[in-house]
Amino acid sequence: MVDAAVSFLQATNSVTSTGNPGLSVSILPPDNLAAYAELAKRGVSAPAQAALWVEEWVANASPAGFVAIVHAEGSPVYGLALEVVRSGPFRIARFMSGSHANGNFPAADAAFLKTGSLDTEAMLAAIRAARPDVDALVLERLLPDLEGIANPLRALPHFPSPNVSLAVSLEGGFEALLSRVSGKRKKKKHRSQTRKFEAAGGFRRIEARTSEEVTRLLDAFFAMKEFRFQKMGIANVFGDDEVQRFFRSLFRDALRENPRPFVLHALEVGGQLRAVTGSSLYAGRLVCEFGAIAEDELGHASPGDFLFFENIGEACRQGLELFDFSVGDEPYKRLWCDIETRHFDVVAPLTVKGKLLAWSLRLKAGIKAYVKNSPTIWKLAKLLRKKAAGQAQAADD
Repeated sequence: MVDAAVSFLQATNSVTSTGNPGLSVSILPPDNLAAYAELAKRGVSAPAQAALWVEEWVANASPAGFVAIVHAEGSPVYGLALEVVRSGPFRIARFMSGSHANGNFPAADAAFLKTGSLDTEAMLAAIRAARPDVDALVLERLLPDLEGIANPLRALPHFPSPNVSLAVSLEGGFEALLSRVSGKRKKKKHRSQTRKFEAAGGFRRIEARTSEEVTRLLDAFFAMKEFRFQKMGIANVFGDDEVQRFFRSLFRDALRENPRPFVLHALEVGGQLRAVTGSSLYAGRLVCEFGAIAEDELGHASPGDFLFFENIGEACRQGLELFDFSVGDEPYKRLWCDIETRHFDVVAPLTVKGKLLAWSLRLKAGIKAYVKNSPTIWKLAKLLRKKAAGQAQAADD
């Protein structure tokens, strides 16, 4: 196991040995990303743990945190890039970008993981020694597996995530897919929408291919989200300047890569943007990381549904295997999806305080899952939240 005598108050360059003489663990500052980036690019990782995502978050949000790298015979084989934030009286380490990171799977060498040699307890001990100020690792929305490789973080204390993730198989192409998901009804609705959009001044589907288009689509998206969250009484997780800088840089810099790992699409009707989606592309799947619609005179025509129809159709034509709607159970997703994935959350205590946090988070997740899995209670909760938002808006006016 890790030599506990090695202790660092901050994540400075440190290397600790493990019980396996061929393995070691490095705890590095968050801006020391060379080994992590090399591992992420040649290995497997989910989009929010990809080198570009992590590098952009570090550059634009300047997070406090650290990078844990497991080395086998001197070569990086597993990596955790984490930011350290306060959660009430606790200090936790979580995935870079917080709630924006979904379907998580840390960067890893696939061949190494298949050997089952990762010592998660040794990694925890190294983190505990280097960062005694951190109470717990709180790693949410983890994929159970990726490309047939089981997520080794299941070896740490975990429980089911309260939110399900939904996806649809693209096997057989678009027509085959439509035959499985009420395709006649979807085609009829799509033709009706087409007529409405043509009557409203014409339409086009846009894929951002320049920095200017990235800026235009994200400007519209941020405005749509701000309006929507305010109406629903939800904190705007896209509202902070650092978050907006991050996404602008992420999608702009992704333009330089081939294939592009992150892409923006939009539906423009009558010269105005009516729906926007931001997606990641990896492992044969297109993942909708976020989306929004304009709540205007064309809202009744469901521009978001229209854009999803087009995005899924294109994913089929590109030969992709899966269209992933990511985390969240919504009726519009259920109209397409035939694959349900239950993510898991890890809460690994590092201090005595961390044990209390782990207990409270497990309880909170259980309550949240119960509420969301009860249609009646969930509907009432959303109604109360919307009512509270309306009262707050009236008080401000």
